[in-house]
This record gives sequence, C-alpha cells and structure tokens, in this order.
Amino acid sequence: MIALLQPSAAVSKPISARGEWGVCYAAHDAPGFTIVLAGEAWIAFDGKEPLRLVSGDFVLLPTTPAFSLSSKPGAPCIAVEPRNAAVRHGDPQGDPDFVALGGSFAFERVNAPLLLALLPDLIHIPAAAGRATRFGRLIALLSEECASDYPGKELVIRRMLEVLLIEALRWRATDGAGGLLRGMRDAALARVLGAIHADVRAGWTVAELARIAGMSRSAFAARFHEALGCAPIEYLARWRMALAKDALIRGAKSLDRIADEIGYESASAFSTAFRKRLGCSPGRFRSA
Repeated sequence: MIALLQPSAAVSKPISARGEWGVCYAAHDAPGFTIVLAGEAWIAFDGKEPLRLVSGDFVLLPTTPAFSLSSKPGAPCIAVEPRNAAVRHGDPQGDPDFVALGGSFAFERVNAPLLLALLPDLIHIPAAAGRATRFGRLIALLSEECASDYPGKELVIRRMLEVLLIEALRWRATDGAGGLLRGMRDAALARVLGAIHADVRAGWTVAELARIAGMSRSAFAARFHEALGCAPIEYLARWRMALAKDALIRGAKSLDRIADEIGYESASAFSTAFRKRLGCSPGRFRSA
C-alpha cells in the first residue's frame, strides 16, 4: 500500500500562536498533518467533539475535511486559506505558547482514491502512546531539527516527514483501524490478504480464500466485507486495477505483460476489464 501511494512531503510549515485564537479551513483535496511541538490546541470537525492536541501529538487526515484549530473549544474562528509559508495566530507579539509543524503530503494520485478509502478518516497518535516507540523518537528528532539552523535543514525535515508518515501507517495498522489496516490485524483475514498480494495472478475463488482463512464461505465473506467494506473478489479486482494503473503510468511494460502479471488471460481480456472499470482503454489512460 505504501509503495503504491508513493508518499512524499509536499508542504511543511511552522505554525505558532499566542493567547486566544481560532482558525477554520475549508475541505481541501490533500492529506493534511499536524505535529505539535510545544503547547496545546484543539482541533474540531463538523458534528464531532473537539480533540485536544498536546506537545508530541501527531494528526494525519488522509482526506482533509473542513476543520477548525483553536486555543480552546468554542473560541471564535476566522476562515483562512492553506499557505506554504509560516503562519502566526492570535497575539503577534511575544513568544508563542503553541508551536506546531503542519502541512500536507502528496500521494500518487492514480491509486490514491482506492488506498485512501481503505484508511480511517483520522489518524491520531497521542504523545503518550508514541513517546516510548520509534514514532516518539522520530518526533523528538524532528522537533530538534525544526529548532536547529543546520545546513540542509529543509531537506532533512522533508525526508523525516516522509519516514514519519510511513511509521504512522505502521502504527495505525496495530491500533484498531478500519479498512485494509483492520484486515491486516485480523489473523484470518491477514492470511487471505497476504495470499492475494503474494499471487495476484491466481484465479482466486471465495471458497479458496475461505479455506485459507479457516472459515466457512458465508462467515468469511461476511467478515471480509465488514472489515474492508467490499466482497473478497471485488477487493481482488480493485487491487489488480491498482497494480495495473501503477504499471501503466510507469510506462515500461507492455499490455500483454501487465495482463499476465495481474491475472488476465490476454491483453484483450485485461483491456476489456480495465475499460469497464475506468471508462477508457489502458492505452488512453497511459497517454493521458
């Protein structure tokens, strides 16, 4: 999943504030993140209780909805637009009592809709949960780099953010997430997902996958759908198309080879399936 997403740190900027303040952002089509380096703030989404963020907390929004960030719940918020430069909220004078690093990640857009749909709406790693882990050590190193004036600082921060994103996805995979990450945590479903990913060419049936899971067909199909939101064979078809799109945009493989690698009998059969799902031929997709 991480390889197909090809994550990179698109934008990162320091955020600071002092006193009472509040800002709100409209929904935007980019995965957003916030790492609290000092102080605390409250983040709120429509229809949900505000979430308190403290120093060391990490928040990742795979698809960023409208939200507000403020010094306290209920503080008046002004509408602002995302910026690529440092921002200061509240009292512009004096040392800030809140400091964070915020911004957005870039994902490979071809497969982002499939893969982001398999992630939860919000990934929140509290400082208390991450402090004693690799994730906590990465946060500490990132905080140190942000406070430094070393040569190549921006490049180092960008690379550390990319590692941090991967570590956040790893962490979330062990923390009760839904979708694909939830499937990875379920021992029976993990065996099935491992089998599908290891041999996407195979002509899998629900019965064969149920045997791998050690369950009856009906129980397996229900459990798979509950965890991943689709039927097992539908998941296989989506994964095949994700791999096909990745291969097409890289441009090094023929249609015959792609078809063979993802389990279609011929380039013609692959093209028909691709056109049915994507609304265009593989050749047109590649050229576009």
